[in-house]
Amino acid sequence: MSAPQNSDHALSPEELAEVVARDIPAGAYVNLGIGQPTLVSNYLSPEDDVTLHTENGMLGMGAEAKDDEVDPDLINAGKIPVVETEGCSYFHHADSFAMMRGGHLDCCVLGAFQVDQKGNLANWHTGKPGAIPAVGGAMDLATGAKQTFVMMTLQTKKGQSKLVAECDMPLTGVGCVSRIYTDKAVFLIEEDGVRVRETFGIGFDELAELIDIELKPAG
Repeated sequence: MSAPQNSDHALSPEELAEVVARDIPAGAYVNLGIGQPTLVSNYLSPEDDVTLHTENGMLGMGAEAKDDEVDPDLINAGKIPVVETEGCSYFHHADSFAMMRGGHLDCCVLGAFQVDQKGNLANWHTGKPGAIPAVGGAMDLATGAKQTFVMMTLQTKKGQSKLVAECDMPLTGVGCVSRIYTDKAVFLIEEDGVRVRETFGIGFDELAELIDIELKPAG
């Protein structure tokens, strides 16, 4: 499956995962958050030379396991069965978090409820009464990784943009997000604002109408 630049349709999660995978540099150590980001592992090959880390204690995680590949003891942080890659290693949960907090990861890919124009991230609690928080390791990843990418749908089920002027949900990390991958566009968070790198199934002007912040076209 290939997701061409400026596709004539909004991307499926699988197509978007392929876009993210293409952007991860060779030699990088990367953590994939639960939800959509876990799909990225399915679009990486040994030739890409990317090493995946999972916070439950594995370095060298492979793609989602299928059929007789499934080992119930071998899962990612989202409890999805995965395969090993050559040379993979296992370690204590505390050591895994030390890697995350110590700045040893080049990149993490996280889901989000909201991201704002300053790169602030909200992805652990909606702030609504009765909502179930999901702290996990996102706070450690967002501040510990050298780069934080977000992968999400651009809009909520009610049609509200998740890319906002200012987050009104509890923050996971401050000024940590550098790139946002959505089904309709890829956005770059830069010092002078938010730039649209590419769009999928939508024009720039139409995209701008969906988001209540100023967008800059691709440079």
